[in-house]
Amino acid sequence: MSDGPGHTPARQGAGFVTSGLIALGVDMGVTSALTRLAGLSPYIARPIAIFLAMIAGWLCHRRLTFAVQTPPTLREFARYAAVAWGVAALNYAVYAGILAASPAVAPEAALVASSLVAMAASFVGMKLGVFTKS
Repeated sequence: MSDGPGHTPARQGAGFVTSGLIALGVDMGVTSALTRLAGLSPYIARPIAIFLAMIAGWLCHRRLTFAVQTPPTLREFARYAAVAWGVAALNYAVYAGILAASPAVAPEAALVASSLVAMAASFVGMKLGVFTKS
């Protein structure tokens, strides 16, 4: 199902970063549009943006990161969403754990560290749990 012909680790890594940036762009763009143009509260706009960014990320990772040749399915999206939400929880737990263990650490440093852990977990979760070979 994944890792099509010629899909090298370098291309997979570039696809992973590109897909993440596209999802981030969708998240930021939709949040901005809904708050600034549609007048929605940021608390209402953000969950909508996250959901749309998750769909964009899933579709991009299918094509750019893992070169999936089969059509997308709702079951695959559900696995992707489970990994994404699990990684988000891990990201926050690592962030909070760093700050609790070392209160002198800058929140930005904790964010970078937790995001690096989350990136690795996300890639492994997608490779092994979502876009696995059938």
